[in-house]
Amino acid sequence: MKPRVYLDAALESPGEVPLDDAPTHHLARVLRLREGDALIVFNGRGGEWDAEFIGKRRVRLTAFNAIERESPLRITLVQGVSSGDRMDYTIQKAVELGVAIVQPLMTRKGVVRLEGARASARVEHWKKIAIAACEQCGRNRIPEVLPLTDFRDYRPSGEGSRLLLSAEGESIREMKMGSGATIAAGPEAGFAPDEQAALERAGFAKASLGPRVLRTETAALAALAALNALRGDF
Repeated sequence: MKPRVYLDAALESPGEVPLDDAPTHHLARVLRLREGDALIVFNGRGGEWDAEFIGKRRVRLTAFNAIERESPLRITLVQGVSSGDRMDYTIQKAVELGVAIVQPLMTRKGVVRLEGARASARVEHWKKIAIAACEQCGRNRIPEVLPLTDFRDYRPSGEGSRLLLSAEGESIREMKMGSGATIAAGPEAGFAPDEQAALERAGFAKASLGPRVLRTETAALAALAALNALRGDF
């Protein structure tokens, strides 16, 4: 597989494109590309370009390919923010599994507390993780990572089934689904009882992933994999 790099640029026609510092470092220092090496360039708006690395700060676009690798299921992941690398891992793997939107939530039982500039910086960090995951897995559309929201301010939107991951629910295999869904997964200690009740009032049905208790970084990914296997593109 050719190296892939995301460029925040129009990419409308063949020709040379300048590189910013981040893609320059990635191609020259991390991937160690040399002049003339082939790569794939995409801008997250659909399709990808065959390209040639022509120097430390430039690539040449040669041919456009309209290929897409999106899941037929449009899934929004509502994820209670977890600590350390767990949230990074969840977002990275959710992107690989085809998630369309990630809504991070601050919850009562979550161990992480973010606000103001720290919250904004963390969201930007998660967006970079989503981009890097697309570079790795071949997706040509960048999933949306929404601003960090306090649970009390969260208002579900969009059409499709709403699933609350819970050991008490019906098997996810039996849940009714159309072409999209919203999955709600709690942080390490789960959602507080009043938060669970609020989600159920908003139309979230409890969905079980089996008899074993899963960690927060496992639950959402298992649900995404299960839904793709049942109704997606696995």
